[in-house]
Amino acid sequence: MADGGGAASQAGGEIAKGSRNGEPFPQRDPAAEGGAEGKEQEQIAARARQRHLRLLLRQCDRVMLMDFELLAMSDWPDNFTLAAARRNRDLWVFSAVVAALLFLSGLTGFVPAWIAGGGFGAFVVIVLLGLPGIRRIYTSRPSYLDLILERRQMMQDARKHVAHLEGKEGLAWQCARLAEFNPVLRSPRFRQLVYLSEHRVLARNLTRREHVRLFLVFLLEAEKAYKLLESSYLEEHHRTLDEGWQPGPGRAEAKGSKDSGPADVSDDEAAAGKSA
Repeated sequence: MADGGGAASQAGGEIAKGSRNGEPFPQRDPAAEGGAEGKEQEQIAARARQRHLRLLLRQCDRVMLMDFELLAMSDWPDNFTLAAARRNRDLWVFSAVVAALLFLSGLTGFVPAWIAGGGFGAFVVIVLLGLPGIRRIYTSRPSYLDLILERRQMMQDARKHVAHLEGKEGLAWQCARLAEFNPVLRSPRFRQLVYLSEHRVLARNLTRREHVRLFLVFLLEAEKAYKLLESSYLEEHHRTLDEGWQPGPGRAEAKGSKDSGPADVSDDEAAAGKSA
């Protein structure tokens, strides 16, 4: 008991002596630990941000496949041209009907035979002039039927292109998430487009040229947002490289554990192992 008390008093004396010599005990630095923890949280947030940006880039990359000329429909026949072609069509039909009535009147005896014959000849000439192959010889203006078919073909091509851009996921619905880079995408006029795209029925509901033009405007705004997204992603990527946050978490630790050799064994443990 006396020996134990003497050892305790001797240890206490050494501790007191150490503190008197000006050598304080090692203590944790709360500021350093807080800085390291904040750095780690910032690194985790940066990686999460990068994953989010990569997801947006992958989902909206088809916006760069947009065919502006196809969706703009710059060669769309306007209403004035269509009205002029309709007037010419009506005049052609009226002339053919009058000539046919003269011919039929001659058959019934209401008009002389030579007038009926002239009416028949005029009817044949008028009908021939209306045929597409002969019509192209004396005029380059398209007929009313040609304009209608041209409009229908352009609308069909535009809808096919929209269906290709939309895919199975809905491009407009996914690009609506780029509103953080371009607030115009939150405009109420695009709300119906986004709704139809979300339900995968956008292409079949584009029945008018105005609908296709609205979709084109949406894609142009989405393209602006996509370019800003690319710039933001590259800036974040360069910042993570400058901060030394690459490679990803856990990779360096795994590499260190793989390269590290067996742990050192003390002499006492080695002797105990031999005796065992």
